[in-house]
Amino acid sequence: MHTKIIKTLIAVTLGFSALHFSIMGMAAGNASAELKEINLLSEQGNQAAALEKVNAYLNTNPKDAEALFMKGVILVEQGKRDEAIKAFTDLTEKYPNLPEPYNNLAVLYADQGQYDKARKALETAIKTHPSYATAHENLGDIYARLASEAYDKAFKLDASNSRAQGKLSMITDLFGGKASANKPVVASKDPVKTVELSKPATSVAKPMDSKKPEVVKPVEPAKPEPVAAASDDTAVLDAVNAWAKAWSSQDVNQYLASYADSFKTPKGEPRKAWEATRRDRVSRPKTIAVEVNNAKVTMEGSDAAKVQFSQRYVADGKPQSTRKTLAMTKVGGAWLIQQEIAGR
Repeated sequence: MHTKIIKTLIAVTLGFSALHFSIMGMAAGNASAELKEINLLSEQGNQAAALEKVNAYLNTNPKDAEALFMKGVILVEQGKRDEAIKAFTDLTEKYPNLPEPYNNLAVLYADQGQYDKARKALETAIKTHPSYATAHENLGDIYARLASEAYDKAFKLDASNSRAQGKLSMITDLFGGKASANKPVVASKDPVKTVELSKPATSVAKPMDSKKPEVVKPVEPAKPEPVAAASDDTAVLDAVNAWAKAWSSQDVNQYLASYADSFKTPKGEPRKAWEATRRDRVSRPKTIAVEVNNAKVTMEGSDAAKVQFSQRYVADGKPQSTRKTLAMTKVGGAWLIQQEIAGR
């Protein structure tokens, strides 16, 4: 089986808060050149061009599950929720054993306040793939939301019902915030919080096979990794944060100085050509904001490290989120980027 990992839409919260859609840019290692181009357009925020190309691709490859999945994600990024629901529903009908489309449908249904539909979609996702942790967590959040609304209504119908009040308070305390079942769930890239539930820390790998999609196998236990000294961790993270800060302030020279001379350009293009492209992309937007979240440093030697994190990139008010891995190398006492991989 060839496993392809592509963009996956997951809910950061489903319970008492507004929905936050996080688009994880996953590298489609075995994807065709056309799908890689579509993925790149989407990562660059050019959703209109990405949608046009994916539709053209589907005209000749109507059963390509990976392309169908990409289309659903692109539609969500464009704010076309109803069309996205149709796209993911079509995908579940063509490939009923893939759990991720059901999860994404649940997120979209919950966004519309259709919690029973969201529950059923998540239960189907779990039925097809019992070890799908994201679906389990989202289902728990749906149950918490439904419980909150029921307790809140019971208390409003009978203000003397101390049991309902106590249970509502318990849920509120559990998730840390102020519960309000009457506030509508708002679809937004940035959550409008009432109570924030726990956030899934992992993105989802989508199994793809051109003929017969298969269920994702459980992830094998990670092998022990080298233990890094605190000073190394700090120095590596400081270098990554300095890189993000230079990018945010559009200080192109400082941004490029974060890359080692041995940096492996993404497409193998000459360093000068890559730098010219980056200069244009970093300096062209009016504003840029780059956030590095949940960074994990793995030391791979005294002069080598790997940093994995969730990157939130906003250019001229248009947000994008992706997983990213930076391979770092120590040169003359400074930690520099040797390779940059989106989606991992």
